[in-house]
Amino acid sequence: MIEKDSILPRNLAPYIDHTLLKPEATEAEVQKLIEEALQYGFYAVCVNPFWVEYCAKRLRGTRVKVCTVVAFPLGATDSQTKAYEARRTIERGAEEIDMVINLGALKDGDLSTVEKDLKAVIEVCKRTTITKAIIEAGLLTDQEKVIASQLVKKVGYDFVKTSTGFSTTGATPYDVALIRQVVGPKMGIKAAGGIRTYQEALSLLRAGATRLGCSASVKIISE
Repeated sequence: MIEKDSILPRNLAPYIDHTLLKPEATEAEVQKLIEEALQYGFYAVCVNPFWVEYCAKRLRGTRVKVCTVVAFPLGATDSQTKAYEARRTIERGAEEIDMVINLGALKDGDLSTVEKDLKAVIEVCKRTTITKAIIEAGLLTDQEKVIASQLVKKVGYDFVKTSTGFSTTGATPYDVALIRQVVGPKMGIKAAGGIRTYQEALSLLRAGATRLGCSASVKIISE
């Protein structure tokens, strides 16, 4: 967890995945995302798979990582499809993968399917690629959030991610704190969805997040 008074606007940037996942994103907008990430020192850019190779070429030799999404935003594809998508994005230069879990299977209590999906993607990543599992907390009960987080940790992912940003709610300090209680002090938690202000970002870090997914990144750190 982040110490209460340690986060200042000038050093918040390294916690942020600067994000552009809207389906209508243009090349000019992606290029602007890259330039902002370099200018402000964001940890990564997070883009849809189509833009991975473009970003990887332009960020080669820099500290900014390339993050992408798999089975986004619904998570409702089979394990082989998720694994193939992850493999292709890694081949194109993705360094971090944010995969949406099978939410319907989780709600049905079909935990073997959820675990199969998680394993299929992490096996492709082979510990050379950072793995984050999106549990879409806004659609889950607290018990389901706990079960999902336990499964993600069991399989060996690097992060639990709260949300896609495309559903009913985004990241909340409550959900981050609950996930932190489940996964313990060492595992990563990425809070994403609806983070618009510096105070919102700070509250999520204080609750236990170690990474933030933001599209309003420049506004946040400019505060």
